[in-house]
Amino acid sequence: QVKLVESGGGLVQAGGSLSLLCTAAGDTVSITAIGWYRQAPGKQRELVARITSSGSSNYAGSVKGRFTISRDNAENTVTLQMNSLKPTEPAVYHCNAEMNNGLGYWGQGTQVPVSS
Repeated sequence: QVKLVESGGGLVQAGGSLSLLCTAAGDTVSITAIGWYRQAPGKQRELVARITSSGSSNYAGSVKGRFTISRDNAENTVTLQMNSLKPTEPAVYHCNAEMNNGLGYWGQGTQVPVSS
């Protein structure tokens, strides 16, 4: 089992930057990938960026070139650096851990309001 805690959310101006941190605890050696997802009010949760245990990453087309995902295996953390945030991007951002047994775990999420 894995517990995920997101931090770093908060109000940011459009065009600004914010860094989100996902900290994992528990059976972290069994994690194969961690993804950042976001859910805006009235919309479905969508993948923003994902990074595997080997360091391969992929991004949603809408954030490519603006967001960067990275991981620190020693600290069991995954960071999502968000630059040039748009007024259309306020959401609750969640991290998700994919396990080698097929299970997945979610954090509680962190809010990122964006003021225009």
